[in-house]
Amino acid sequence: MNKIAIYGQNYIKETTQIAVEKLIDVLFEKEAHVFIESEFLAIQKPDIKTNAKINAFTALDSSFDLLISVGGDGTILRAITYVGDFGIPVIGINTGRLGFLATIQIDDIQTALTDVFNGDYKISERSLLSVSTEPEHQDLVETSFALNEIAISRKNTTSMITIETHLNDEFLTSYWADGLILSTPTGSTGYSLSCGGPVIAPDAKSFALTPIAPHNLSARPLILPDNTTVTLRVNGREDHFLMSLDSRIVTLSNTTTVTVRKADFVIKMVQLLDETFLATLRKKLLWGEDRRN
Repeated sequence: MNKIAIYGQNYIKETTQIAVEKLIDVLFEKEAHVFIESEFLAIQKPDIKTNAKINAFTALDSSFDLLISVGGDGTILRAITYVGDFGIPVIGINTGRLGFLATIQIDDIQTALTDVFNGDYKISERSLLSVSTEPEHQDLVETSFALNEIAISRKNTTSMITIETHLNDEFLTSYWADGLILSTPTGSTGYSLSCGGPVIAPDAKSFALTPIAPHNLSARPLILPDNTTVTLRVNGREDHFLMSLDSRIVTLSNTTTVTVRKADFVIKMVQLLDETFLATLRKKLLWGEDRRN
């Protein structure tokens, strides 16, 4: 671990500032070459911005050994747009709320990074979704993938939309709903879960298709093999609909056909040896918080 990138949102909370300062101290102690995303660096304190040992980056390449995200899970979702298919491991310091992906607490930065630099960690490979549209949308040319989910939703209307859904070119159904979510195992504990979708273990080879407030009362979340190609077409009272790729949103015409597949690369999440998915469920979702236990 020699060349380290740090990413955060372009606003500073007190907890974020504390985390960045602790993080930089530890990285300098480990004699790492530190790079901070340019907009995030611009809002740091003067002693950090003017430190000659800290460099700025606007893009990453395969020479980086680690990307450290400072914030919540949403920050990691933005951070992975810099990582793409370079295979750079990602670790998150949690200054947000729930923190399913950003699991390192501020007080644990020293211990956690010491473990990472000593090689005492494992890699959890997370599958992604890749989306294409016909006709092609310019905003999707460079960043057309999502770690959590791709969601279709209505725009400028309170009326439902109809989402015609095909799986591997076979018609499934037309959902009458506020929208539809296709989530990865990583995203199964996010938006999909809040809409009644299932929790999926990160290493499962599955995706979840979850309708948002469906008017088809028999419509239920559906687990799909992750080699399934999902094709979506939207109809509604408005001429446009929204498609989100994690936290990024584009507006599409109802004449657009959306095709979603498993991406041909993964995101490598750094996981400390004492972290497990089941422990995270118990801690973050309070599973087992029952007097009988």
